[in-house]
Amino acid sequence: MTASWPESFRWDTLRVQTSEPTVPTAAAPSASAATPAVRTAGTVPRSARLAILLGALAFLPAATTDMYLPSLPDVARDLGTTSAAAQLTISCVLIGGALSQLFMGPLSDRHGRRRPAVLGLSAYVVVALLCVVAGSIGQLVALRVLQGVVGASASVVAMAVIGDRYSGAEAARLMSKLWIAIAVAPILAPLAGTFVAERWGWRAVFTALALLGAVLAVAVARSLPETLPPDRRIQHGFTASLGGYRDLLHDRQFLSLALLPGLGLAVIMSYVTGSPFVLQGEYGLTAQQFALLFGLGATSMVVGSQVNASLVRRVGPVRLLRVGLPATVLSTAVLLAVAATHAGGVVGLIVPLWFTVALLASVIANASALALSRHPERSGTAAAVIGCLQGALGGAVSPLVGLLGGTGVAMAGVMLAAAAAGVLVLALGTPAYRADGQAALSTVARTP
Repeated sequence: MTASWPESFRWDTLRVQTSEPTVPTAAAPSASAATPAVRTAGTVPRSARLAILLGALAFLPAATTDMYLPSLPDVARDLGTTSAAAQLTISCVLIGGALSQLFMGPLSDRHGRRRPAVLGLSAYVVVALLCVVAGSIGQLVALRVLQGVVGASASVVAMAVIGDRYSGAEAARLMSKLWIAIAVAPILAPLAGTFVAERWGWRAVFTALALLGAVLAVAVARSLPETLPPDRRIQHGFTASLGGYRDLLHDRQFLSLALLPGLGLAVIMSYVTGSPFVLQGEYGLTAQQFALLFGLGATSMVVGSQVNASLVRRVGPVRLLRVGLPATVLSTAVLLAVAATHAGGVVGLIVPLWFTVALLASVIANASALALSRHPERSGTAAAVIGCLQGALGGAVSPLVGLLGGTGVAMAGVMLAAAAAGVLVLALGTPAYRADGQAALSTVARTP
């Protein structure tokens, strides 16, 4: 398969490192084995096309949730069920996706990136079409779980390809591009879903998702380079390859870095789940005004990701991470003070919220890139750990806002606690704040 790709896509020219030096560990068998040949970012061919394709893959799981959101009342009415049961078709996608990543990651480390992606996307098309003809809420819930399971291949492969091809600052820059794609999903996907559902009904939304999955399957089959050639794949059986999780979880620095995107997403999800009650209940906004402000808030992640992509080559992901996390704590502390006093009204609340989410776009991208760079030989498994922790922490922490009363103070307090936990994880679990932290976190980890 790889022989058909141009010479520029050979494995020994794929991995890119910029801005931060890689210090070989003593246990690495050789410099060439631990770290493939270095090329400058400007010489990487087709990088823009690859970034667009990877962004589209990252967009699919988010669109699977957000494009369907406006149709929930219609689903409940058409299938004769409750709103709570209809909402279950959203959460079950997230659960299915989070659990599936733990299998998709090792699968891609054993069979390469392209094959699992094409098979997963093909299965996604079939499941989406089955959702079109679902006759009961029970059938739809089961199919949505399955849709999350097969759709997880897209996000795992997108992150794993970055881990295969890039490290350090360049990996963080590409990760920021992925987050731009994810960030536009809450803006574009609900609009597209509303347009489709108003004209052809909620079932047509799944037809649109099936078409999107089919287009991506063809694009991956035709255009995605196989970044994990056979000689670098895990050669033993799939069950044994799951032992790669043991190696990753014994790496304290990897585990700490992998926790940071999850804590960052916990902050964001606390805002997402709490803001409808805070802005409409406490501040008296209408549903339309809330939707407008929520869309404005989504632009913060786009801006934050773009700024991070521009800075990371010059500054480096470690420096941005050790500044970005404390800045997030500061912005959420300001948010808590505003929520407690109502100072500045809605504007006073929105401004620190906007900066918090923008900062987290940088934090999540840089932490994910550094975590992937520690285990380039298991990028798929590493991506699965990062993705699973994101889903688990985001899903576990955000309900605390409602349990604590659903007020602005509860929302800001949970956000501040999760951000502060991130600073502690970075400070205690990694050498980021040591003098040699930049070089230490850029080191390829020793694999037992």
